[in-house]
Amino acid sequence: MKTEVLESIKKTESEVKATIESAKEEQKRMIADAELEAANQIAKAKADAEEYKIKRISDAKAKAEKRYAKITAEGAEHAEAIKKSAEKKLDAAAEILVSQFEEKLNA
Repeated sequence: MKTEVLESIKKTESEVKATIESAKEEQKRMIADAELEAANQIAKAKADAEEYKIKRISDAKAKAEKRYAKITAEGAEHAEAIKKSAEKKLDAAAEILVSQFEEKLNA
């Protein structure tokens, strides 16, 4: 009977050791899986951040280009208005110059 009890204890100890080894292996696998998942989430977050950055830069560039086009167009319109105004006054200015020149010649 003692032998049977000792054998039963040894068998139980072996089973417990096997269960502990199995649990340790499962723990290692779970840790590895968690580390892999964390690495994947970090990589995805970095990719999302990069995508967001590229979109924000693209949006800002488009906005700047639109503003540049508007300012350039307004500047061109203003320059054209000044040119037309100057052209209208050119004949009058020429007449004033000729008149002043004639006055000095006649004086």
